[in-house]
Amino acid sequence: MRLSDVTAIFLACLTVSGCASGPPPENVRAGQPSQETTSSVVPPSNLVPSGNVGEAAAAASAPQEELAWAGQVPQSQAFAPAARTVGAPIPSERPIAMLAPAKPEMRAAPQTRSQIYSYGFRDAKPINFGSISPRKLAVHGVDISRWQGEIDWERLRTQGANFAYIKATDGGDHLDPMFRKNWRRAKEAGLKRGAYHFFYWCRTAGEQADWFIRNVPKEAGALPPVIDVEWNGESSCKRRPSRERVLEKMQVFMDKLERHYGQRPIIYTAPDFYRDNLKGAFPDYPFWLRSVAAHPSKVYPKRKWVFWQYSGSGLSHGVDGRIDLNVFHGDENDWHDWVASR
Repeated sequence: MRLSDVTAIFLACLTVSGCASGPPPENVRAGQPSQETTSSVVPPSNLVPSGNVGEAAAAASAPQEELAWAGQVPQSQAFAPAARTVGAPIPSERPIAMLAPAKPEMRAAPQTRSQIYSYGFRDAKPINFGSISPRKLAVHGVDISRWQGEIDWERLRTQGANFAYIKATDGGDHLDPMFRKNWRRAKEAGLKRGAYHFFYWCRTAGEQADWFIRNVPKEAGALPPVIDVEWNGESSCKRRPSRERVLEKMQVFMDKLERHYGQRPIIYTAPDFYRDNLKGAFPDYPFWLRSVAAHPSKVYPKRKWVFWQYSGSGLSHGVDGRIDLNVFHGDENDWHDWVASR
């Protein structure tokens, strides 16, 4: 055989070998939209919570909208058993700084300290809290939903809203129609913000967790998610499960959220629901307590808390009508440390 023939055959073999060595294309399975259709909370006739202790904060349903940003919950998240995380011990002198679970594997947000704006709100129904007034605490914020309508977030922040909790979902099929816009605009205005879910006692906890996960982005720098648990007479669900069942459902929901977002959820509640179900429960979870006529220490004895909702009748530039006012349990340094630990 001639040398030129040998060379040609050798080059042809190299070409065939190179073409066959590349990896096959990766298959990607498209997500499927949710088929959930249950009803949820009926809008209350009075959209503003009253100022009486023991009356649960008002919540309302929103018509379901097409979720352009929501994909299918992966099977591994939707059905795998939740991995329980043991909370860190809470020192008595600093209850708010030690409630961070193990950090998730996500891109870290820049560790910059945001400006703290001092209290500038008014109140349509002011309460004299005496020497333990919430005004003596440094970091105030708000919680909002569709009922506040269009918000001027820049003006609201300069009035003293250093953080905002934004209504995202309730039940297993309702998304607040203002959530996406409020979520985006609050961040643009420089507020620290988190999302909350109104728990619906006629729907399974797992379905509700999956619905929240579908609709609330997993973002570095976001505040921990919140589960809002209360008795609501305006809800289409009249069921009041036993304390044992309530705690079981809450645990399922919170485990799924903690596994997904890498942060232990905060429990928001009102005095009557707390008395019936939560007294002495979940000692390793952070609490957000509604108490609009007295300090939380009087309404929730011995319960450590991170946030205190002290008014349902706040007034502020940037918002038409009344708004819920809240305060963080600590000074400015405590706040920055707590946010950084998220």
